[in-house]
Amino acid sequence: MSVSVAGRQAPAPQGSAPAETVFKNITVLRGLPVDQFMGTMGFYASATGLNCTDCHTSESGGDWARYADDTPLKQQARRMTVMMQTINKTNFGGRQVVTCYTCHRGNTRPDVMPSLDGLYAEPRPDEPGDPFGPAKGQPPVDQTLDKYIAALGGAQRVAALTSLVGKGTYIGFDDAEKAPMEFFAKAPGQRSTVVRGGLGVTTTTFDGTTGWITAPPTDKPVPFYAMTGQELEGVKLEASLWFPSQIKQSLRNWRAGLPVILGERETLQVQGDTPGGGVVTLNFDEETGLLVRMIRYGASPVGRLVTRVDYEDYREVNGVKLPFRWTVRWLSGKSTFELSDLQANVAIDAARFARPAGR
Repeated sequence: MSVSVAGRQAPAPQGSAPAETVFKNITVLRGLPVDQFMGTMGFYASATGLNCTDCHTSESGGDWARYADDTPLKQQARRMTVMMQTINKTNFGGRQVVTCYTCHRGNTRPDVMPSLDGLYAEPRPDEPGDPFGPAKGQPPVDQTLDKYIAALGGAQRVAALTSLVGKGTYIGFDDAEKAPMEFFAKAPGQRSTVVRGGLGVTTTTFDGTTGWITAPPTDKPVPFYAMTGQELEGVKLEASLWFPSQIKQSLRNWRAGLPVILGERETLQVQGDTPGGGVVTLNFDEETGLLVRMIRYGASPVGRLVTRVDYEDYREVNGVKLPFRWTVRWLSGKSTFELSDLQANVAIDAARFARPAGR
């Protein structure tokens, strides 16, 4: 049996092996590319408040092969995924209206009784990122994007950036200490980060067309982790934001939403769609015009796979303000990158963005 996305079977993209040919004992989530399959695992974890070994065996923490073992929670997740898909098909024409998070909300068991404390407490702020229509009375999208380019240093200086080479540090959500990191980017949208951790080197690369991660076996279940579909489109956008002179062409169906407060900042909110159907929201500091947050999401059989990037510590490089710190959060991890040095318009060997031999 396999599940569907929005009521239709979601085959692995051309050139991407489906997850069931890479992993064993997949009975429901068949046909998904490996990266979307792993993202779906992250959705299960975030929706239920569990980690990987809670649903799998405790021995799987040190042996990827043990994730194939059946457990009662794993079997229950399969049944409930089919139940959720049936609800959407029967009641909503196959649209993804009900997800795991709809009921669980980060808890192992869904609440069956309303919370009075929650009812009368100050409501939590909504996470910006949901699709919205054009809001009345807001600045046009072009005006907000033009202000952003001006805040960076102006269209001429931004267009003059051809490459970036930097070094700094990286720390993950559960890392005890920072690791050395190298950063390479080339216009209009190539990017590679190299993290030299204690257990090995992790490289994340987008070559302008395709993207991948190579990592030690302690970090990834496969040594070469290809990005596909809407995730690949999102990584492409992240890479292009380092050379944003063509930002208006990076998304389609632009619209301006209502302002939102992020921390102590009021931000202007604009949103657009990727060609493959992903949704991207950009938040710009209303006072400075600089980009402070990007939220993107793509589809999975069980819910939206959300990624958020927060940009901070803008410094001037060759007359252009660039973020020296950015934090990436997704459903199963968090990564913080900090640059200590960044050089512009230096030569980068094309091999930096080349796919590893044999992959």
